[in-house]
Amino acid sequence: MDSNYSVATTSLLPFSPLKVMNKFLLIVALAAAAYFALAPGPGTPDRPETAAPPGVASVARDSGDAAIENAFANHLGNQQVEGQGTVVRMLADDADGSRHQRFIVRLESGRTLLVSHNIDLAPRIDALRTGDAVAFYGEYEWNPKGGVIHWTHHDPQGRHPAGWIRHAGQTYQ
Repeated sequence: MDSNYSVATTSLLPFSPLKVMNKFLLIVALAAAAYFALAPGPGTPDRPETAAPPGVASVARDSGDAAIENAFANHLGNQQVEGQGTVVRMLADDADGSRHQRFIVRLESGRTLLVSHNIDLAPRIDALRTGDAVAFYGEYEWNPKGGVIHWTHHDPQGRHPAGWIRHAGQTYQ
């Protein structure tokens, strides 16, 4: 009688324990796969990621020209972007308010950007010349001429992601 009772009870369960275990193992396997797919690997750059503060949109750093092209096409500002290009024109420093070293960079896409590098907060790039390659990380602001990259320096108050410019193997921040 006892064995009939347990068989009857098992068959009345609304779920199969084996199916529950299989679903659990599937969830664990998917979670492990997602972890290893998204975890930084040996080829990941060793730059710290900085969360963007409120009011500053965060854009994937490795998206390069695509993120800038998207921001330009959609008239977006406050976009943290990383890119690289060739200096096509050196401009006079902007001395109104904080001093800024200014130059025009042409991206691989052909888009040109004004880079406005605050030299009151970061070192001036004295060796920078037309034709030089530069990489940058800063805040993109839309304008009809292509846009402006600024915040290419640290923030003394620590409220804004630190930007930088890399030229000839040296980082200016």
